[in-house]
Amino acid sequence: MALSICLAAAGTAAIPRADAAEQHPILRLGATTTVDNSGLLGYLLPRFTADTGIRVRAIIRGTGEVLRVARGGDVDVFIAHDPAGERAFLKAGHGTQRREIMHNHFIIVGPKSDPAGVGGLKSTAAAFRKIAEAKGRFISRGDDSGTHRSERRVWRAAGIDPKKPPRRWYMESGAGMGATLNIAAGRGAYTLTDQGTWLAFKNKASLAPLVTADKSLINRYGVTLVLPARIGPKRARAAHIFFDWISGTAGQRAIGTYRIGPYLPFMPAMPPKS
Repeated sequence: MALSICLAAAGTAAIPRADAAEQHPILRLGATTTVDNSGLLGYLLPRFTADTGIRVRAIIRGTGEVLRVARGGDVDVFIAHDPAGERAFLKAGHGTQRREIMHNHFIIVGPKSDPAGVGGLKSTAAAFRKIAEAKGRFISRGDDSGTHRSERRVWRAAGIDPKKPPRRWYMESGAGMGATLNIAAGRGAYTLTDQGTWLAFKNKASLAPLVTADKSLINRYGVTLVLPARIGPKRARAAHIFFDWISGTAGQRAIGTYRIGPYLPFMPAMPPKS
């Protein structure tokens, strides 16, 4: 079976509507915690159901766990933000197609007092080195999420193993992004987060965004179809409807109209028409 990885099509393919509840099963959507914590998922899913009649059960996990449950056929379609991991999922024959749907950036937040002096740096790797040298408290998600995978790449780029003893300054939360930010706020620590979750986070306390200009840390989200043989033809049809909706005109418009205050936390892959 040929595998394909492509950007959202610019066309306006019609999305079929399921007028009868029994026409489609409840769609099992795997999604990362950042899509949920940012509020975007709660904004998108009612619109999808209104357009198609298909109800959705969201299964929220870190990207690594989303990929694992998708391999087992426990979700029908998923949104994740580790393009390399998603490509490997397709290459291994677990899925059929991926489309990019949106992006934002990763940033470093930390105490306003900034004891490691990283504020304003344009390199996340340089900031990580300064945090390690200063033994500044750092809270990692430690959960194999897309954010955690990106964090590990930055530590490698910085030439630092943060787990090398003694590591009293480095802690793993094993939790989602919102919970990790809560721990960082309570402990006056640094952490890496996506822009969407940070904008929606209410308990900022003494935290502030400190490193926001590293444009290499783009955070790309894709939607991927699970292999139909793993989920059955009815679920596969519902999954494809969602796949086309979120990567098509209606879904991309919804992503592009979601705001947190005056801010746009995610940029849709399909540019809006002028």
